[in-house]
Amino acid sequence: MRHNKKFNHLGRTASHRSAMLANMAISLIMHKRITTTVAKAKALKKYVEPLITRSKEDTTNNRRVVFSYLQNKFAIKELFGVVSPAVGNRPGGYTRIIKLGSRQGDAADICFIELVDFDEAMAKTPKAAAKKTRRAGKKSAAAAEVAEAPAAEATTEAAAE
Repeated sequence: MRHNKKFNHLGRTASHRSAMLANMAISLIMHKRITTTVAKAKALKKYVEPLITRSKEDTTNNRRVVFSYLQNKFAIKELFGVVSPAVGNRPGGYTRIIKLGSRQGDAADICFIELVDFDEAMAKTPKAAAKKTRRAGKKSAAAAEVAEAPAAEATTEAAAE
């Protein structure tokens, strides 16, 4: 039977893989965005999201558990001090993977992996404008025409006097 075998080994031994994922998680926490291959980003997402969930509750035990994975006190301070307040109300999905294309040397698929709440470009896009539907647009346009008609009559009367 092949129970619990669905895991990408990334062509590395277990110790090399755990060290690589810990280093990538530290870089992601410190820099908020890193560039890597798609396979490594997907593995990193599964590695770092439980740590971010654990950091929402700042207890000594949670700090020790996260430190056992990351082994970097500056990353722990950043995670519990800066990252966790920003993601405190989010129920999950703390990272985003954006595919960039393929690398020139070996044609590997390259992507960004970033913390969702720290991307300034995505935060500046207006969310209300994206949710408008056509029907709502027609109603608001008709209401605007009705509102303009009395205003236009008032200005023409004021100009005549």
